[in-house]
Amino acid sequence: MHPNPLYRSDDSATDAVLVGQIGFGMVFAATPDGPRVAHTPLLMTEGGAVQFHLARSNALARHLDGTTALIVVNGPDAYVSPRWYDDRNTVPTWDYVALELEGPVRRMDDDGLEAFLHAAITKHETRLGGEPWRADESSEKMWAGLFRGIVGFELTVAARRPTYKLSQNKLPETRARIADGLTEAGSPALAEWVRSVAR
Repeated sequence: MHPNPLYRSDDSATDAVLVGQIGFGMVFAATPDGPRVAHTPLLMTEGGAVQFHLARSNALARHLDGTTALIVVNGPDAYVSPRWYDDRNTVPTWDYVALELEGPVRRMDDDGLEAFLHAAITKHETRLGGEPWRADESSEKMWAGLFRGIVGFELTVAARRPTYKLSQNKLPETRARIADGLTEAGSPALAEWVRSVAR
């Protein structure tokens, strides 16, 4: 988390927006073999917990149940040029959106894992538009093989550490120019976040 409180947020609803938009993150935990990280799809439940699955063979999978873990979600990020400021006698910076969620993890049972998978499939297939692929298009053998290969988990959020570094230390008109510059430079997603604090 960035040390400047200007870049933090008490609004946990924004966390859900970020997790929903990105849908992917990193899970960190200590193991007897040292610290480990896994990259995985994420879903936030209506209650604010975060669900994910790992390959059964993943180095973290056998250590997560009952432990405390850290999930990191990286949102959009980009270089911010001083050319977009009123005073060019300054230095460049980097704007970014990131979220750390810490808490205890429990392993989900098969019903919980299946519900997670169906929810994730529905969410991402809907985003693609067109005729969605449906889980029932997989054979029972294929689906059973999937279940043998993965494990589902849920992290209950006990601590959240968001960083929304979006040029809040600049005047609104400067932030508007930064957002325009980011859009032109190919970072429209970050530009939208910058605009969200420029209003």
